[in-house]
Formats: sequence, C-alpha cells, structure tokens
Amino acid sequence: SGLMVNLAFEEILPSRISIGLLTSLSFPPSLSQWEEVSIMDEKNTPIRTYQVCNVMEPNQNNWIRTDWIPRGGAQRIYIEIKFTLRDCNSLPGVMGTCKETFNLYYYESNNDKERYIRENQFTKIDTIAADESFTQVDIGDRIMKLNTEVRDVGILTRKGFYLAFQDVGACIALVSVRIFYKKCPLTVRNLAQFPDTTTGADTSSLVEVRGSCVDNSEEREVPKMYCGADGEWLINPDLSAVFLSLCFSPSPAPSSVTTIQAKDITRHAVSLAWQQPERPNGVILEYEVKYYEKDQNERSYRIMKTSSRNAEIKGLSPLTSYVFHVRARTAAGYGDFSAPFEFMTNSGRFPCASCLLFFFHVKYNPFHLFVNRRSKYSKAKQDSDEERHLHPGVRIYVDPFTYEDPNQAVREFAKEIDASCIKIEKVIGIGEFGEVCSGRLKMPGKREICVAIKTLKAGYTDKQRRDFLSEASIMGQFDHPNIIRLEGVVTKCKPVMIITEYMENGSLDAFLRKNDGRFTVIQLVGILRGIASGMKYLSDMSYVHRDLAARNILVNSNLVCKVSDFGMSRVLEEDPDAAYTTRGGKIPIRWTAPEAITYRKFTSASDVWSYGIVMWEVMSYGERPYWDMSNQDVIKAIEEGYRLPPPMDCPVSLHQLMLDCWQKERAERPKFSQIVNMLDKLIRNPNSLKRTGGEIARPNTTLLEPSSPEFTSTLGSVADWLQAINMERYRDNFTAAGYTTPEAVVHMTQEDMTRIGISSAIHQDKILNSAQGMLSQMQQMQDRMVPV
Repeated sequence: SGLMVNLAFEEILPSRISIGLLTSLSFPPSLSQWEEVSIMDEKNTPIRTYQVCNVMEPNQNNWIRTDWIPRGGAQRIYIEIKFTLRDCNSLPGVMGTCKETFNLYYYESNNDKERYIRENQFTKIDTIAADESFTQVDIGDRIMKLNTEVRDVGILTRKGFYLAFQDVGACIALVSVRIFYKKCPLTVRNLAQFPDTTTGADTSSLVEVRGSCVDNSEEREVPKMYCGADGEWLINPDLSAVFLSLCFSPSPAPSSVTTIQAKDITRHAVSLAWQQPERPNGVILEYEVKYYEKDQNERSYRIMKTSSRNAEIKGLSPLTSYVFHVRARTAAGYGDFSAPFEFMTNSGRFPCASCLLFFFHVKYNPFHLFVNRRSKYSKAKQDSDEERHLHPGVRIYVDPFTYEDPNQAVREFAKEIDASCIKIEKVIGIGEFGEVCSGRLKMPGKREICVAIKTLKAGYTDKQRRDFLSEASIMGQFDHPNIIRLEGVVTKCKPVMIITEYMENGSLDAFLRKNDGRFTVIQLVGILRGIASGMKYLSDMSYVHRDLAARNILVNSNLVCKVSDFGMSRVLEEDPDAAYTTRGGKIPIRWTAPEAITYRKFTSASDVWSYGIVMWEVMSYGERPYWDMSNQDVIKAIEEGYRLPPPMDCPVSLHQLMLDCWQKERAERPKFSQIVNMLDKLIRNPNSLKRTGGEIARPNTTLLEPSSPEFTSTLGSVADWLQAINMERYRDNFTAAGYTTPEAVVHMTQEDMTRIGISSAIHQDKILNSAQGMLSQMQQMQDRMVPV
C-alpha cells in the first residue's frame, strides 16, 4: 500500500498491518508469545491480526515491534491503533494474572536495519486501555467490539523510528496500526498560493509560510499564512484585512498617446493639445511630458505634469529644436512614452488658423509639436502657494506615497541589489526600523566600496516595510554632492536593506562636539555652504525636508557634509493628532518653524528656519538649541519673539543671517539660493567674518529679547531705548556714568552694569542682551555699505 493523502494527513504506515511488518520479540527474545492470526470481521471479511492471550501466568513481558519507519518531513507523528481486548471477568481463574491494558513504545534511529533493540532503549508513549472489552457471548454472536485509540509523539529528530507494543498479561488482538502526520494542504487564497506544509513539532505551534502570487497577478507584499498544529491554515487576525489585498490582478497601464495638435508656436513658447490614449485602461490621473533640446540627447531634460490634455511652455530659446515624449498615468502606473517628436521654435507667431494644419499621428510624422500649460508639478511636501521657477534639466520630486502600489515607486527610483554583493561588517547604530551597519558593496564589474546598510528588523508590519522603503524611493531621485547617495535596495530576501554611501565621520552634531574649537571660521562657513547647497537642490526639486538638523547631516572623510534622513514624510499630514508625535518620536520642536508647529505649514521657508538652527549648531560646535528649556517653553518664547543669541565668537554677519532665517513671517526669510550667495560672499571676503558678537558675557541659557529696538533708526536717545525695554528706572544711572550714546552702551560688560549700580542679575541680562542686539544691527548696517 502506498502513501495516501487524507485531507490534512499524510500516512506513513497504512491502516492494515501487512505480513512481516511486525516482528515478535521478547526479553529474552525466545519467550515472545505474539502470533499472526487470520480472523473474520463482522462482515465475514478475513483480516490479519497479531494476538497474544497469555493470561494464566503472571509477569508477562511479550513484545512485538514494527520494521523501521522513515519519518519523512514529519516532526510530530500520530499513531492510530485498532484492537480488541478480552474482558478478564469472562475468563475463569485468571483474576490475579489477567490484565486489560498494554503499553506503546517508540525508538528513534537513523539505522533501518537494527536487528536487536534493548528494552531500555525504547521510550514509553502511553498505556493503552480499551473502552470496550468482549466476552464469550460476543464471540458466539460474532460481535467484534473494536477499540480505536490515537496517540502522538514529538519532537522527532532522526531519520526514522520503530514502534513496539508490550503485553503485560492481556488477551489482545492488534487489528490495525496507522501512522500519519498532519499537514496543511496546498491551497490558494485571494490569488496567493501556499504549498503543502507539515505542521510544527509542538501541538500549539504555528508555522509561518510564505506564499506566492498566482500567475498573472502581482504582489504588493509577500503573502503569509500560518499552518496550525491541526492542519488548518490560519491568518493573523490583526492582518486579515491586509491579507485580502496582498496579491492583486493588475490593470494594464494606459497605452501611448498618439494624437497631438499644435495650437500655437512663437519664438519662446508653444501650446499643444493631444487626445486621450486609445486604451486608457482606467481613469487618467495625469500626463507627464519629458522634453529637452535636440542637441542634448536627453542629458538635460525637464519633466512637467498636467491633469489636462493640453500644455503650454514658455521660456524656450528661439529657432531651437526640442524633442518631446508624453505618457499618461492611471492607478496602474505610467504607460509608455509616446514616440519622440520634435519641433523648432520660430522667429514669428503662427496664425492660430494655420495651427489646425498640424493635426497628426505621432507614429506617422517625424516632426512633432508640444508643450504644457501651467503644469501641476508633483509638489510633495510643498505648499501650493509657493511658486516654482523651473529651469531646463531640473527634475521634479515625485512623492512615492502618490503611487497606489508603493513597491512601484521603489522599483522606479531605487536599484535592486543582489544580497550576495553585500558584506555586513559591523553594527554602527540603531535606527527607527532596525540596525544600521557598515559594510562593503562589490557590484559585478565595479570596484568594491564602503557602504552604510540600514536593515529592517524582523517582525515588521507591512506599514513599517512601506515606510522604510519610502526613504529609498525618495533618496533615489536625488543626485547632488551634498545629498546622501543611494546605492540601492535589497527587497527580495530578508533582511530588507537600504544601501547608501558610507560617511566616515558620522553625524555632524557628534562630529562637531568631538572636535570642539578645532576649525577656523572659514571652515565652519564652508560646512554651512555645503549644507545650504544641498538644501537649494532639494528646494529646486520641490522637496521639503521637514527634519533638517545637524544630527541628520552626515560628514565624510573629506569633511563634505551631506543632507540625509528623508524618512519624516507624510505622518504629520495624515494624522491630526501628530502635533508632537510621529512614528519615530517627537517632532523636532527646536528645529521647526512656528507655522509648521502650529498649522503644519511645511514649506521650503520652514526648512530655511531649520537651516538657521543648523547654523547655530555648527557655530556652537554641536550645542543643544535652547539648552535645557522644555518644548513648551521653546514654543512660547519663539511666539513672543525671542531668538537664540550668537554662539561664542560667532561672526555678527552669520548671526544676522540666522536671525533672517528666523523671521516670523516666512515670506521675509531668505531663499536657499540667496543663502548660498550670501555665504559665498562671506567666504570671498574673510574680513567680514572677523567681527564677532558672542564675546559679551551672558548666561548660556539666555535668549535674545524680542524685537530689540534699532537705536539708530527709531530711538533718539539712550533714555528712549531704556524706556523701550522697560528699564527706564536706570536712566539716571546711565546718564551719571556717561553712557549717553549707542556706541558706548553696546560695549558695556556685566562689570560695568554692577559698577553703575545695576545689581539685579535679571536686569543686567536683559540690558546686555538688548545692547547685543543693537550691536548686531549696527554692524549689519555697516556690512551693507561695504562692497562685496
């Protein structure tokens, strides 16, 4: 009899005992009393049994065992025994010697030819008793009272095993022995297929099984189910809703755009319209247009998006040929780009009527006309009221969360790397989703490089995997020397990994604290210039970072600083309760602009505010902004107009730039392009960095007073200034000591305050802070008059 699958069971030993399957043995072997006997069952069918009925003599020890039975893939086996047993009360004169039980044993072995197994080598499974026993009357009436008992054994570890039955003085007949193990059968659920799976070794264990999507379906996440100990497939109840959509039958992407109409052409602009693709295969969400000068051969191109079927583009060069491609996007993704088509701007304006002559099919005409009306650029994390002025060759950031299938964004923007190309060497940190390691990457045909490896910890949820990989989808779109470079991702095996370039000196804040006081001001300004350049690039791409801080700037061996950590994305937009909490902890209140804290208004202008805090961190060598003030105190102080004072020995011009970044009205803050230009001017004119404003003694935790009055432009005397800061009570002290001009006041020290009779430390701090603000304003005015 061969193996037979019975629902969730796999039989190892068939139901009927075949001749020679059981071997009689006893200890000593010569005393075994088991006999093979053929009997008739209730249906007059002959069956083979093994019987023993040695009930007259005490101390029976009769054994019979099976041949070696291969375990196969089973970790736990089940033994079903069918037997009959004689009622001892129906046998005269055996009250002291007759038994109504027998024992079941097993012995694990890798040897399928063991001829002799000692009694003490067997392990007892259980004592088997009958639910029903038969009498002489039953025999006369040909009634077979058959008992069925099932026992299980685990955890099995060797290749096979032997079973043994011990008679201790019963009148018993073994009718059948069936040995099987349980498994969850092959099944298909919601387009996901799961293979035959053997149950676990423990009666309560669940075996996690990874499935695969059936043919012509696609995988959102790896489908998983659990094989229960009873052979039933189970779904994690917490993920049951997610499971239903792990595999899906995708709709095809839209077909190509083919029909285009040129509506207007001028020296610097072109207006075009096109027809919807012949097979949209869903609702068209947007059109994407890629175009470039013909001579550039796609080396420098622009991407524009629009939700309508017409477009206008301006700012083109006259008498220049441009090449265009158009494609449509639905929920299923982008279709193919149209065939390339080109046009040349002219020196005059085409009459509108003549434009109607340019109605044609792209595939039939080599000369194609195109452009976009004011496009709706993909402006993830960018407010609609910020106008973007794009330039040829500048790509626009695409928010991966706009994709219905986030895995598509990963495939589109990140390169899949074979895990065999990566060698993890050591753990260098712990990230939000798992360990961060250093290692090496050796791609075929390329030299080995050092890399940083972010891993996704085991037991992750589908949302955690999606959020983890979204950072790679973001990073993969950037290419700038001051932005961390993505090498690729590993998604087809565990652990899931993000591979980036390795930055030897780690985070900027820790690097500065470790090297406190070792750099020149010019070197520090160079660091700030690199960060600003990276942020200008991000801003030009319409990307808002939201978490710009020195801890998220990485430093390589050449002291090049690169912006990193692009994980703080859409949590604030989607969660109304996330005013102070995101998936990774608290919002960085100390680095965040007030409108972003209060109204969640994140823009490039709010990134500029954060950049001002980074400037303060750099110039203070990694000191904590606002020191040990609580977040609520920081929010209140900012709202009241207080700002961070200049760090010790910080050039006045740099602190003034910080103050500009911290303007309450975001429209008054400089743009990153302006910040880069300002820093370039400072680097070219080192003398402008010599005047420092951090020399006046003050407690480390004192903020600048809000809106320090500009003495030279709004106040006429020292008395007016003291009144403006509510310190007019000391007017006579200043007059008596001869401090009657702003030039004298701004150079006062704490000792001067004490000497003229101001003893309150709080009042001293208030006056000195305001005087320091006046000094910054006066020196800034001087800077504006110096040509740079």
